[in-house]
Amino acid sequence: MCGIVACRVRDHAAPVLLSALRNLEYRGYDSVGIAVSTEIGTLARIRTVHRIDDLEHRVNDWNGARLGNVGIGHTRWATHGAVDEANAHPHCDCTGRISLVHNGIIENCDELRATLTTSGHQFSSAVDSEVVCHLIEARLAESSDLFDAVQTAVTQLEGSWALAVLEESTGRLVAAAHHSPLLLAHNDAGTFVTSDPAAVSEWASEFHILRDGDVVEAGETLRWRNSGLMIDPPTPVDFARTHSPAELRGHSDFMDQEIDEQPVLAAKLIDELGPAIANGRLWDELGLPPFDALQIIACGTSMHAGRVIAQTLGRLAAVPTTLTLGSEVAYDVVLPRTLRLAISQSGETADVLRALDHPVPTEVRTLALTNNPHSTLSRRADAVLAYSAGPEIGVAATKTFVAQVIVGVCAVLSALVSSGRLSVTATLELVEQLRRLPVQLTTALEISRRVVPAIAHDLSTASGFLFLGRGSALPYAAEGALKLKELSYRWAEHYPAGELKHGPLALIEPGTPVVAVENGDPRLRANISEVRARGARVVTVGYDGSTIPVLTGEPTPWGPLEAVVPLQILARAVALELGRDVDKPRNLAKSVTVE
Repeated sequence: MCGIVACRVRDHAAPVLLSALRNLEYRGYDSVGIAVSTEIGTLARIRTVHRIDDLEHRVNDWNGARLGNVGIGHTRWATHGAVDEANAHPHCDCTGRISLVHNGIIENCDELRATLTTSGHQFSSAVDSEVVCHLIEARLAESSDLFDAVQTAVTQLEGSWALAVLEESTGRLVAAAHHSPLLLAHNDAGTFVTSDPAAVSEWASEFHILRDGDVVEAGETLRWRNSGLMIDPPTPVDFARTHSPAELRGHSDFMDQEIDEQPVLAAKLIDELGPAIANGRLWDELGLPPFDALQIIACGTSMHAGRVIAQTLGRLAAVPTTLTLGSEVAYDVVLPRTLRLAISQSGETADVLRALDHPVPTEVRTLALTNNPHSTLSRRADAVLAYSAGPEIGVAATKTFVAQVIVGVCAVLSALVSSGRLSVTATLELVEQLRRLPVQLTTALEISRRVVPAIAHDLSTASGFLFLGRGSALPYAAEGALKLKELSYRWAEHYPAGELKHGPLALIEPGTPVVAVENGDPRLRANISEVRARGARVVTVGYDGSTIPVLTGEPTPWGPLEAVVPLQILARAVALELGRDVDKPRNLAKSVTVE
């Protein structure tokens, strides 16, 4: 989480930083700030616990020395320390000589803080990032060279970091990274350091990706070190923008727009992948060996998509599957000839990346499923499935969930036909079912737009919700519950409907909303009767006769994907009834880069 930008440009740095921070706000929005060189050799530090617009006003109202051409910026997702201006980045040392922005977690910050305090350093915040400032300050007392001081300081750190350090008077800028994404562009427009290339795509398209342990001085020329040794910069990667800047096109918020984009995205993905499924080409081109078991590694919405993929594989070919939350991988045993499918929208999810460090048999291979083919996850995997959903600005995932399910299912089908576990004839029939998805999603949108707002209005005063499903519907019930939690800040739990009598039924009282997702399993009717008999307010998502009748056709191995549409719209509508910011829910961020 958190977003970093730094730049050295010909003219004024502040407008570049503000534009970049607006593009990085999805990574955290608890606070935001910049530090910029001035014409008299000082650093102007401007911070706020409000959004980018407030920072822009503060910059425009700045009445100090004229702002210069070098600066750093940061948008924060709080880890250490409360959300207040003292804890907002950039941070500075005791003398004000340097300012620093940091993304990551310094695991030994308490020990370092105690040692530095004993040495006379005074801290003004509760964040771990400030420790790095004072550590660099202490090293500067020994070497007086910023590049050397940063290099020495990071050798004392444990944990993860992406750093940009700015020195007053000289305007020197140094960046460093370890287990946290950071990229650098150096061209005629200037030098740019960022967590996400899209943040500065107006000025740069080719970026050097900092490797673990890299320390770089971003001056008129680049000085690049790793482990204390001068090295050549890594080969630049082309991140040429393929999508227009994020803008609302007749929608009130990005989430609403991204929900609407799902049928078109589904059609695009199926058109691209469909011809390569039944002949096994989609799988064969990945270059991965055959597998006897599947391990899904993911978090949040990506885990729900992973469960759909795993269930599809299990139903069609009885392949054993394991679902592993990235943060809990240490307790899993991975057998030989297992395929690890690591799923992350950003490709930078720290829990997923750390999970890949868990030792596995040498023949185990990793396949990444991500929206970012240039991400850390993509670089670490043996093969990559990039689903190219385009930018998703809303923090709560919508279209990327649909994309993950479709691309993952297509890959599973192709793998099964390639290995002879599924016939070409059967696969072609399944591909035809996939081709119906865009129309089914469109129909679900049309029905949901008409039906759901009134339901959301009636349910908006409820304190909590229960989501039920059976079999292939269960991952969609789980995703519906997660969306409602993320957006409305109401508790929402999902359960297999058969588990009601084993405890969750105690939650039901008159008026409790219960959302049941159908998949054709007749046993669900009895479970609905059980909650209705106890006064629950039941909302069914299913076939004709249900509250929200969006399902058509026979059940598929991947379950009722179109059911996710009314669940997304329900969560958004309830949140709007409660006055929530549906694009930027409290306490959350889009790219989860801390464990």
